[in-house]
Amino acid sequence: MTVPFAAPDRRQFLAGATGLVVGAALPPGGRVAAQGAPADAVINAFIRVAADDTITVLVKHIEFGQGPLTGLATLVADEMDARWSQMRAETAPADVRRYANALFGVQGTGGSTAMASSWEPMRKAAAQAKAMLRAAAAAEWGVPGADIAIADGRLSHAASGRDAGFGAFAGAAAQLEPPEDPALKAPSERTLIGRDLPKLDTADKTTGATAYGLDVFRENMLVATVAHPPLFGATVESFDASAALAVEGVRAVKQIPQGVAVYADDTYTAMKGRDALVVNWNVAAAEKRSTVQIMADYEAMAAEGPGLTAADEGDAAAGLAGAQTRIDAVYRFPFLAHTPMEPLNGVAEYTDDGVEVWMGSQIQTLDQGVIAQTLGLESPMQVKVNTMFAGGSFGRLATPSSHFAAEVASVMKALDEKRPVKLVWTREDDVRGGYYRPLTVHKVSAGLDENGEIVGWDQTIVSPSLVKGTGFEQVLMPNGGLDPTTHEGAHETCYGIDNFRVTGRMPETTVPVLWWRSVGHTHTGYVLETMIDELLQQAGKDPVEGRLALMKADRTRDAAVLRRAAEMADWGRKPAEGRAFGVAVHKSFNTYVAQIAEMSIEDGAPRAHRVWCAVDCGVAVNPNVIAAQMEGGVGFGLGAILFDEITLADGGRVDQAKWDTYRMLRIGEMPDVDVAIIESDAPPTGVGEPGVPPIGPAAANALRRLTGETPRTLPIVRAGAV
Repeated sequence: MTVPFAAPDRRQFLAGATGLVVGAALPPGGRVAAQGAPADAVINAFIRVAADDTITVLVKHIEFGQGPLTGLATLVADEMDARWSQMRAETAPADVRRYANALFGVQGTGGSTAMASSWEPMRKAAAQAKAMLRAAAAAEWGVPGADIAIADGRLSHAASGRDAGFGAFAGAAAQLEPPEDPALKAPSERTLIGRDLPKLDTADKTTGATAYGLDVFRENMLVATVAHPPLFGATVESFDASAALAVEGVRAVKQIPQGVAVYADDTYTAMKGRDALVVNWNVAAAEKRSTVQIMADYEAMAAEGPGLTAADEGDAAAGLAGAQTRIDAVYRFPFLAHTPMEPLNGVAEYTDDGVEVWMGSQIQTLDQGVIAQTLGLESPMQVKVNTMFAGGSFGRLATPSSHFAAEVASVMKALDEKRPVKLVWTREDDVRGGYYRPLTVHKVSAGLDENGEIVGWDQTIVSPSLVKGTGFEQVLMPNGGLDPTTHEGAHETCYGIDNFRVTGRMPETTVPVLWWRSVGHTHTGYVLETMIDELLQQAGKDPVEGRLALMKADRTRDAAVLRRAAEMADWGRKPAEGRAFGVAVHKSFNTYVAQIAEMSIEDGAPRAHRVWCAVDCGVAVNPNVIAAQMEGGVGFGLGAILFDEITLADGGRVDQAKWDTYRMLRIGEMPDVDVAIIESDAPPTGVGEPGVPPIGPAAANALRRLTGETPRTLPIVRAGAV
């Protein structure tokens, strides 16, 4: 849908009287819930300076553990020469006119772009604020601005002995015109970027002061749960609400497009009411195949031969025909759920201007538009979205269709009275609710000549599109063809392989699919790095040295992380008895990661003992955040290849329901992880996702050395195993 937003004029860039504001004036009602900010601070697009010298950075990206509040505040603090103790951060209001992600064109978080898209804009906003504070001080003190020094969050004039904090000049500075193109610090002048700083949100999260979506309660609020179809594609045919309404505390039962909603005084009562509800479902158009059948259908599609072209260099067929040694393989990847710690939830309340919503919104612009459309509002700006802290996402909150926002609006619209409503999904709703990483099949053939050189590579990927039929289709697939998120990481590699072809097929599916942490790279990286490793073994080449020799001349950053990981692990040494090392290197979201995993087989199951990880993500703004994201990525990716799997039984019902059947990596199974960050002066790139793709193939390559077989059907340990 088209979102009718108008850009602010230049004078709207400034506003406020009691503090300095840089960025743009906000519309009335644009204030968001403060996370401990001074009461007299003035909200603005990016930066506000309060009378007590504190600096609050408004962050346009949702915080769900990946660190944008701290990261973007670091950029501002460094450029303004502020003390870290002065810094505060809040989530910005939902307003695409001021807070659009420069890489997306809408306000939203994803693709590990928070730092990459904010690197220049946030430093520029900070440099403007610093220049305006200096100009205001110069005017009041009657001295040249060039003679005023700024350090440690204070302005000083050595000749006159004057000294003051930022807050003393915030009001005056706010009235000045910002410099159009302020000079930014040189790398040698940076004081905070690259340091291990305490995260701004840790204390409140530790004490429980941080408000998540589930913590929101409004006066006279009802809680709703929804009975969703038991099969994907089923619809409500009829329902009997009498037993549900007989549950004390249940106030209403309404049909909505997504199912049947039960409204009650609290969550537990709403759940009891839903359990008592009787619904007859129309399953005529529902998905009734099991995952075994879907997988077989996809394998048959892969066997049909090449599909739409993703990459085609040389002549893959001819190269394979002349190969002396050939490996033919089929890889099978299951549906995967995201299962963040906090299930989906949202609160909606009518206002005089429209509606106000509290939720963990990952793509605020889409959520605003869908809510407005569902409720029949004239403009998305009539929907005020308060972006709450979220207990994880891994892609789950970033649906192109904004289906959960639509459901929040639907339960509100269906109610006969204008009471606030909180919609809550249970863990079972989340696990069985779809929006999975797609079930995917790869068919790969690769060949070696008599010298052990790769002479042909032919790969077909069968995976449903993640964006077809959504607003992202025109952006990512403007001319049709393949959805790039189905083959990213496969069509462009760091290796120089002659006669290289990758094609894809996109089957239609009734099972809702969605990007999952690191998206296509989760399976393309696994296939590429396990096949390369197996080919190098066939050729009698060392896995590290063989990769380095195979890399393209311009892929120096891939080579650097690989060398660093090998150095960390003391590659070449003999592993302990019963253990083996495996290596993988992969670039995703413009970040380069190499990992070496030490694995064993204990009690018949794989065990990861240690992982060495080297990462090049450009300028390392917050090294501790980078290391934490690599560690988390290792755990997340390792759990996926070992245990994670969503299966559909015959008839189409999802087998899994909670973490007892959707098996996750447990704390005692987490390996020790050593992280090295490559020093770089390149602009920073993302770290939320790139730690995930290499761990799977690194672990699998180690397991092949122990068992003689590459795991090609995942998970390695079947779902539900303990």
